[in-house]
Amino acid sequence: MAECFSLHLGMLRFLEIIWTSLKMALQEFRSNKLRTFLSLLGITFGIFCIISVLSTINSMQNAIQKDIKALGSNTVYIDKWDYSGGGNDYPWWKYINRPDPKYDEMKALKLRVPSASNVAFNMNTQDKIEYEDDQLSNVNYYGVTEEYVNIQPVEILIGRYLQQSDYDYEANSIVMGYLVAEKMFGKPENAFGKQIKLKGGKTGVVVGVVKKQGKSIIGGWDYDNSLLMPSGFLKQMIPAKYANPIIMVQGKENVPMAALKDELTGAMRSLRKLKPAQEDNFSLNDIDSFSNFINDIFSGVNKGGWAIAALSLIVGMFGVANIMFVTVRERTSQIGLKKAIGAKRSTILTEFLLESAFLCIIGGMIGLLLVFILTFVLSGALGFDVVISPNILVLAIGICMLVGILAGIIPASIAARMDPVVAIRSK
Repeated sequence: MAECFSLHLGMLRFLEIIWTSLKMALQEFRSNKLRTFLSLLGITFGIFCIISVLSTINSMQNAIQKDIKALGSNTVYIDKWDYSGGGNDYPWWKYINRPDPKYDEMKALKLRVPSASNVAFNMNTQDKIEYEDDQLSNVNYYGVTEEYVNIQPVEILIGRYLQQSDYDYEANSIVMGYLVAEKMFGKPENAFGKQIKLKGGKTGVVVGVVKKQGKSIIGGWDYDNSLLMPSGFLKQMIPAKYANPIIMVQGKENVPMAALKDELTGAMRSLRKLKPAQEDNFSLNDIDSFSNFINDIFSGVNKGGWAIAALSLIVGMFGVANIMFVTVRERTSQIGLKKAIGAKRSTILTEFLLESAFLCIIGGMIGLLLVFILTFVLSGALGFDVVISPNILVLAIGICMLVGILAGIIPASIAARMDPVVAIRSK
């Protein structure tokens, strides 16, 4: 019982110290607004840099990873082109002479690659569409096979997606993108059931409209401005070799990407009858590797943001330390009086450390307010939502407290070690 009472009393005393320190910090800010604000400017700018960089980068990274995920998780794109880039050293002259992936190769891979859960063939081109007297240019035509939707989920707003019978009979069924439907018919709902004129004079029937996708940072499949149709129907308008054909292979769950690529390499080399000494005349583009590459880039950018912010925080720390030195000198007699009536060194030390931390938190709150304003501006300008996640807010408060404690440790120690008699006599 006595131990419980002692613990309760200690907790109340600690809360009293926190409350006193907070009041002192606010009093310091009110009584010396300009001096305190200028001293806290480094903290404000440092927190602004850290949180704005982390929030923007994290939001952009999440948006890009969402776009990459939409390309198909655990998926390999078989193409004659290598998607890794390479800048000025990119050997386009070698890739352009490679053979294009073929529909028959896609069918063969389904039988030869047991690690694959879905295999799809995709063609794409761009052309105009017409309806009565209206015309819309630069519309993406995607010719796909049955398992494409398992790799690339498509959300339907109105109507339906392509059915097996559409693929079997190479039907002229069209699934229209949201923005295409909106531009051609005013409202997406009005597109359903309409017959539109396509490339080469072909006619397509709109059987469904895709739910609005929104802007994509990395490009990818732009469903909003596209038409989805059976690949057999698109072949009636344009030969496959002129429609950027690719084969998409999604691995089964728990199958490592390396194992899937090994099987695909062996199967493709066999299908193309390549000799052991011949190099591959195809590229296996790993979407997961691209995702890891993006994470590495953002990790480097985050480090740069931390470096800039660290300089500001160091400057701000010296500013807060200067305030605390002045505060200790101004309150010397008060410190002596507290110690004379029984205040312990640890109490005086804790009060000044907490006051220093609260001053830094005030500076950090100003920085956070500026970041909140910035997020509204950036969200409109960048095309994706910039948000400050809760863990970043906790990080900001933690940084402020740490900087405050480091800035106040020396002044607080000086105050705690003062001789009460000498302190009371000082003016």
